[in-house]
Amino acid sequence: MTSSSELVRASSFLGAIHEFLKMDIISQLQDQVNTIAALAFNTFGTLQRDAPPGRLSSNYPEPPANPTEETVNIAEQPKLMSSALVKAAKQFDALVNALPLAEGREEAQLKRIAELQAENDAIGQELQRQLEAAEKELKQVQELFSEAADNCLNMKKPD
Repeated sequence: MTSSSELVRASSFLGAIHEFLKMDIISQLQDQVNTIAALAFNTFGTLQRDAPPGRLSSNYPEPPANPTEETVNIAEQPKLMSSALVKAAKQFDALVNALPLAEGREEAQLKRIAELQAENDAIGQELQRQLEAAEKELKQVQELFSEAADNCLNMKKPD
């Protein structure tokens, strides 16, 4: 027979695992956004770098149009880069779909937010009290140190 405390611990453990998995997915989403940004940056840069020259004005001579082997390879590069970008976007979509659905209705979520805010406020007040106590103690220590230093300076040397 399972006791209620064991059930509470198991439920708490499962909740912690659930939170960990959500955080892991969020980290993966952040990494995927970075990957997409890097791919887009590199794709646009490569397209700009490898674009064939264009005629700016009739005052300038026509740019050379020598299709070389390298030009053929350059033509394949945008296809490869765009497919990598699409693949990264699909992975991002898969991660978004893996996110757990919001638990409960909006009222329950708002209630939970209010509870967390109240808990945060209580912890903030406790931290403020501890900070004030630490500052008071620091001031006392500084006064005692100053007094001890003054006493040492005022002591007469033995003859």
